[in-house]
Amino acid sequence: MKSPVPDYLTEILDACGGDAGALAGYIPELASADPDRLAVCLSTIDGKLYRAGDSGTEFSIQSISKPFVYALALADHGLDDVLERIGVEPSGEAFNELSLERDSRRPRNPMINAGALTAHALVGDPGDDVDTRVERVRRLMSDFAGRELHVDRRIYESEMSQAYRNLAIANMLRSYGVIGQDPRDVVRGYTQQCAISVTSSDLATMAATLATGGVQPTTGKQVVPEKVARQVLSVMMTCGMYDAAGDWMTTVGFPAKSGVSGGILGALPGQLGMAVFSPRLDSHGNSTRGVRICTRMSADMGLHIMQAPEPARSTVRRDRTLRGPDGSLARVCSLQGSMQFSSVERVVRTVTDGLPIALFVLDLRRVSSVNDVARRMLAEIVRRLQLDGAEVALLDPDHVLPLSEQAVVRLPERWSSLAPLEGYERV
Repeated sequence: MKSPVPDYLTEILDACGGDAGALAGYIPELASADPDRLAVCLSTIDGKLYRAGDSGTEFSIQSISKPFVYALALADHGLDDVLERIGVEPSGEAFNELSLERDSRRPRNPMINAGALTAHALVGDPGDDVDTRVERVRRLMSDFAGRELHVDRRIYESEMSQAYRNLAIANMLRSYGVIGQDPRDVVRGYTQQCAISVTSSDLATMAATLATGGVQPTTGKQVVPEKVARQVLSVMMTCGMYDAAGDWMTTVGFPAKSGVSGGILGALPGQLGMAVFSPRLDSHGNSTRGVRICTRMSADMGLHIMQAPEPARSTVRRDRTLRGPDGSLARVCSLQGSMQFSSVERVVRTVTDGLPIALFVLDLRRVSSVNDVARRMLAEIVRRLQLDGAEVALLDPDHVLPLSEQAVVRLPERWSSLAPLEGYERV
């Protein structure tokens, strides 16, 4: 059977077309781009790509590079050190505004040019030259994309010929001691960062890498630590769409970043990455058709992050009390899905209700993941049941619930099936 997903994406492109917006005329190479190019791509968290339109067309990544270089700065220096140089508050201003926080003199966030230039300067060691920093950035983005990316020299030279505003911003940063390098070197490196060529397929894969906590879905490589990916997505959520971030959050509702070449990258944590490409821009510098497409897809597919279903209601798949041949009671609690606090709290209520039991079987065969707080809560359930005199068994062939002697009174027996319950009857 042919998948309906590409057909849906094609339908979306047809429905969200139109000629509104204008090319980024202040960069000569972007001013000559084909305004009719249009593409959309989805990447699942296991690396399956769905594409429609001009998904193979290369374009410069521009400001969509900002989240990834911010991630590299965080990985190099840690959150606390980076926060001393770059804030995380929405600016409410244009992306190329010459402004800093009044008291701290930090750029307000890493998604505007002042913050992005600072993040670029933080990559590696302070004494690294331009080529060393750019190569580290290129390698990181290649790891995110799962293929080798390159700097488009024509785009770089075209942008550098008109980089007066970024040079002004970099000089402002240097005057306040936010960066220590020569401002022109920082702008040269940052401009090359923005001139890296990508396709919408690359961007969707890079977004999926952020959505999976920094694990590249096709190579399996942990590109950045999970906490770094979380921080990057958080800042993208509030600052990624410039001074339209509030509108984006309320209407579209997932972390995203745009670029003046016409790309938009979006990531829904734990679900998918997506990218749209259309060069015509609105007054905020965001792709006009790209915003329309993302808005439509969010509504159609339920992608708004505040619309996520509550997983706890379906966590307990089945709960049975059985009576053994000797008259003792056994309880079998079968769970499913992703275990988080709200999920396991429901399990706690399930376990604490009912008759005293001699045997408790926790069936985890359909559990996909257990986060840290859920693991500790389940370990405590096991411990308290054992203290109450019950035997505990885990049906956990994939070992999604690792336990240690420190976590429980006795390590529970691990079963491979429910065969030991043969002869038990439903109460």
